[in-house]
Amino acid sequence: GMAMKYCSTCGESVHLKVPEGDNRRRYVCQSCQTIHYENPKIVTGCIAEYNDRILMCRRAIEPRHGLWTLPAGFMENGETNRQGAARETAEEANAEVDDMSLFCVFSIKHINQVYTMYRGNLVGGKASPGTESLETALLAEDEIPWRDIAFQVIAETLKRYYLDRRQGRFDTHYGDIDKRDDGSFSVDYY
Repeated sequence: GMAMKYCSTCGESVHLKVPEGDNRRRYVCQSCQTIHYENPKIVTGCIAEYNDRILMCRRAIEPRHGLWTLPAGFMENGETNRQGAARETAEEANAEVDDMSLFCVFSIKHINQVYTMYRGNLVGGKASPGTESLETALLAEDEIPWRDIAFQVIAETLKRYYLDRRQGRFDTHYGDIDKRDDGSFSVDYY
C-alpha cells in the first residue's frame, strides 16, 4: 500500500513496527498507539449475459485506458458483494443485472486484491457507457478482443467462462493468480 505518515485517529506521526503479539510490521501511532492495519481490497463485478453475448466496457480511465474489461470495481462499505457487482455494472455500463450467481473468485496477492465475479442476466439487453467507460458492447465469443483485455484476471475469467459454456454447465471457480519474475502470470485453480 501507500506509505502512511500521520495517524487518522489523532493526527500525530506514525512509524512502522511489529506490535506486541503480532507477526508483521504495521503503522503504529507514536502518540495514541493506534495500530493501523492494511488489508486486501475486494473487487466485484459481473459477466452480464444477453442471448449469446456478454457485456464489455472499454475503459475511459487509467490504468489501462482504452482497453476492454468486464464491469467491476472496489466493493463499498454497507453493501453485499453481489450488490457491489450490480452497482458497478450500473455505474460503468448504465446496465441492470438480475439472476446473479457467483462464477469465480481469484486471489491476486501481488496487488493485494480478491476478485469476485458473478454471472447475471443483462435486463433488456440495454447498456451504454457510464463515466468510466468509452464504450460498451454486447459481444459474442468470436468478437472478444483478446489482445486488448485490460487485466489478466479478466482474461482468465473470460477463458473459464467460455470453457464452462462449451461444457454446457457453469461451476464456481476458485484460483490464485501469481505474477512470475519474468512478468508472465500463472493461475492455480483449487
